[in-house]
Amino acid sequence: MSVGNSGSIAPRAHVGPDWRADGLSFTIKGLVTSLTALLCVMTFSNIFSGGAFPAVLPDMARGAALADWQLGLVAGAFGFARMIADVPLGLFLTHHLRRALWLGPLVLAIGALCLTSGGGFAILVLGRLLMGLGQALSMMAGLTAILRFQSGKRLASALNAYELSAMIGMLGGVIMIAALPSRLSWNTALLLTCAPQLIGVLVIPKLLSALPAHDGPQPLFARQIVGRAPADPAPHHEALRGGSSLVPLVFAAGGLIALAYSTMEQFLIPLRASREFGLERTGVARLLMVQQLFDIAALLPIGFLADRRGAARVLPLILLVMAAANALVGFGSLPVVVVGCALFGLSMAGWMLPLGVLRQETASEHIAWRTGLYRVCVDAGIFLGPFLSGVLGMRHAGFLPAFWTAALAITGLLLLARARRSSTMAVHG
Repeated sequence: MSVGNSGSIAPRAHVGPDWRADGLSFTIKGLVTSLTALLCVMTFSNIFSGGAFPAVLPDMARGAALADWQLGLVAGAFGFARMIADVPLGLFLTHHLRRALWLGPLVLAIGALCLTSGGGFAILVLGRLLMGLGQALSMMAGLTAILRFQSGKRLASALNAYELSAMIGMLGGVIMIAALPSRLSWNTALLLTCAPQLIGVLVIPKLLSALPAHDGPQPLFARQIVGRAPADPAPHHEALRGGSSLVPLVFAAGGLIALAYSTMEQFLIPLRASREFGLERTGVARLLMVQQLFDIAALLPIGFLADRRGAARVLPLILLVMAAANALVGFGSLPVVVVGCALFGLSMAGWMLPLGVLRQETASEHIAWRTGLYRVCVDAGIFLGPFLSGVLGMRHAGFLPAFWTAALAITGLLLLARARRSSTMAVHG
């Protein structure tokens, strides 16, 4: 498929291999359009530093003499910046997608320079804030482009392909930081892993040319697209069949997934590995690799399954698997933690599923705005996970994994009950 200037999805001649199962066909070239491919390249390059950061967290704490609460604040500042920026960006992106695509990598690069400059606690926090803002600009712009211009029967697969590029970038960052000599200081090693961000800057001109043509000058912030009524290919099946909106549960699911992810990856795994199991930077990186490898392996299959069965039916299972993984990582011995990391990676393959459900219940002209609101929940979770972990400290580190485990399980069961009720109403309606 290809994206025309009107923003609609036009059919493309069949090229490339097919995969068929139970009537579902998947054409590689049909899924990965030039727009999606370029967005994936930009995201892949921008996320390297995010993959490397957890592995240097123990070294940063020692080198900068940070208390646990300071370390939690440095780690959480990334999500805090994204949380504060999400709603303004949701309004801004409605008409200024191109500007956001330029600004994102530039702000991210400035933040990386601040973080690795060797400054004190305040400079570390500033660097993470700027990196969070840059990531928010880039990720929100990419998601908005896919949700607005690529939505259709393969939306879940397109979103998971986008997420796949991010996870490969995360894995690349972990591999780079593990391969660098241990004698390098943490900030030098982290700066080197930020180098691939240059790739994202280089692809921006091609990415802008792949976007549908804009409609001329627009207001700086706006919720609606004025002057045209774009086709909305996304049916609102779940809202109609379920009798009430799934949006509140979707927001809760996204926030809880982010809370669990940030608690595990940006605090509990690296610090437990370093302090309890005696692992050095390379050992911490290998634990993170387990999670990311399983995430990468499961992303496209989960996307195909969600396209076939519906994102609202697959999401509850993802939440239940994540609840189990939280318990294993939070309370297990080292071998059990490895198993938990693998399960956590499998469940993280459902990171984009809440957005797929959200798209079903949102008109295309409002998707940037609602995505911004949704991302507030997600980025609040990314901020609160490491921040609360730092406040509680390692002595009380088991409290949050236990709480997130229970919350994930309850939300998953509620969504599962709604999905079954919707199926029953569809059969008898």
